[in-house]
Amino acid sequence: MKREVYVYLDNIRSAHNVGSVFRTADGAGVCKVILGGYTPAPIDRFGRTQPEINKTSLGACEYIPWQSLDDVAGAEELRCLQNKGFSVVAVEQSASAISLHELVVPNKVVYIFGNETDGVSNGLLDLSDTVVEIPMHGQKESLNVAVTAGVILFH
Repeated sequence: MKREVYVYLDNIRSAHNVGSVFRTADGAGVCKVILGGYTPAPIDRFGRTQPEINKTSLGACEYIPWQSLDDVAGAEELRCLQNKGFSVVAVEQSASAISLHELVVPNKVVYIFGNETDGVSNGLLDLSDTVVEIPMHGQKESLNVAVTAGVILFH
């Protein structure tokens, strides 16, 4: 059975991070990228191409399906996907998180990647079926969100 993998970017600020996630999503076979909250989109509200996203994604944002949703509509979309059998997995450091090494990857999954400073919003954490974290072994407590997406999507 082929896996169905979606990515949800929760209020990501950097267009370069968004583009990098699109490029990684292409390589990992992601079906769709959902841009939640104020995450910048490949095409802005005036119909203009976002050059940083297009350049960093190497054009992957032109053919990977995506949609932009505000925070409320994003949560509704995640509930809808759960009703269709998707597991929602938030990638976040939290007391309830399991190690990436323990994660059994579902066949239908939406991975939520959070804001560069604040992480995944509490509302989306509450909605998640699982919270997973990448074990860190150095002095820094986290990875860049685009790097995190690469580690998770190729797990």
